[in-house]
Amino acid sequence: MTIFVFVGSLLAAIAIGMPIAYALLVSGVALMIHIGIFDSQIVAQNVINGADSFPLMAVPFFMLAGEVMNRGGLARRIVNVALVAVGHVKGGLGYVTIAAACLLSALSGSAVADAAALATLLVPLMVQAGHDENRAAGLVAASGVIGPIIPPSIAFVLFGVVAGVSITKLFLAGIVPGILLGIGLAAAWWLQVRNEEIMSPPRRSARDLVHALVEGFWALLLPAIIVFGLKFGVFTPTEAAVVAAVYSLVVALFVYRELKFAELFDVLVSSAKTTAVVMFLVAAALVSSWLITIAEVAATVVDLLQPFMDNQTLLLLAIMVLVVIVGTALDMTPTILILTPILMPIIKEAGIDPVYFGVLFIVNNSIGLITPPVGTVLNVVAGVARISMENLMKGVWPFFIAQLIVLLLMVLFPALVMWPATLIGR
Repeated sequence: MTIFVFVGSLLAAIAIGMPIAYALLVSGVALMIHIGIFDSQIVAQNVINGADSFPLMAVPFFMLAGEVMNRGGLARRIVNVALVAVGHVKGGLGYVTIAAACLLSALSGSAVADAAALATLLVPLMVQAGHDENRAAGLVAASGVIGPIIPPSIAFVLFGVVAGVSITKLFLAGIVPGILLGIGLAAAWWLQVRNEEIMSPPRRSARDLVHALVEGFWALLLPAIIVFGLKFGVFTPTEAAVVAAVYSLVVALFVYRELKFAELFDVLVSSAKTTAVVMFLVAAALVSSWLITIAEVAATVVDLLQPFMDNQTLLLLAIMVLVVIVGTALDMTPTILILTPILMPIIKEAGIDPVYFGVLFIVNNSIGLITPPVGTVLNVVAGVARISMENLMKGVWPFFIAQLIVLLLMVLFPALVMWPATLIGR
């Protein structure tokens, strides 16, 4: 009955059009009334405590860094490096999209920001080269999914805070899975375009490649700084966010000079608005999280999943299916905030490494960004590329399947995640 009250009130609030943050508060209050401990002061205190977290300070700085990178020319130069390097091979613009997505994800950590930048720059080029518009836009949308996985990642920050897992370990463990998703997309793209008649751009000279690398040097340097700093303990993930924001501002203002001081206020306001939405969601979710613990909802879910508890692989597969289903109805942030406090006790009882589960969970949630009807990345790409959602879905499904296969492989073979993470984290 407790689960029914929580889930039912949450879904009912969402169904009547209530914003997710308020729906979380409503479900929390409904749970309090159900177990007989309603107190408005407890609600207010948990909302305040939800936002009062040092690791969460990384969110506004990563948001700012992503906004500056898109407006300040860093993202465009990253795409240009990939274009010069592999744009000439058959279907090369698709590989450029994937490579650029991996590089951009190491700058912004936002799937929406990466997808918007890629859709603006590459979809017209791919259509001009002869690629099917639906397929081109679908690849861009699927490539944007890599954004929250390769560090820095706002999603890992949120999961780490709610689950009490090392954000640094999550960052380092996300590098190889992000690259594996890129490889999966490249394989799916190759299968689709190998028989197409495509007019690829001409091969660029070595001088052009050197010029693109020099032009993009300052943008390419940031991922190296972040990974090096985290690996060797130079700074924490929160401090890494500050480094990323300050570095991108300096490069955009004084090196590339594409961001003007007059535009800086708009950039700050835009990133502040996005941050406010995320932080309020986190604050509201802590009310539900606290009550989930008090009402022992997790214990009830454990009982439901008891048949799978003796087999870690089957348990993870069951959880991944659950997350895929939830991802069709909820955006990434609320899914993380709602499911993490429910699932983590189960993961700990089953003896599954929390870092390993965190990577699988975030990968799954990222894939959910291209599942209708909510699919945030789908909506962004459809708007930027001016393509209908129906046509975009036709183009994205092969890449969606490829990413699910990669996720399945990571569930079946944990070493794909943990072995590289152990090497990088040494």
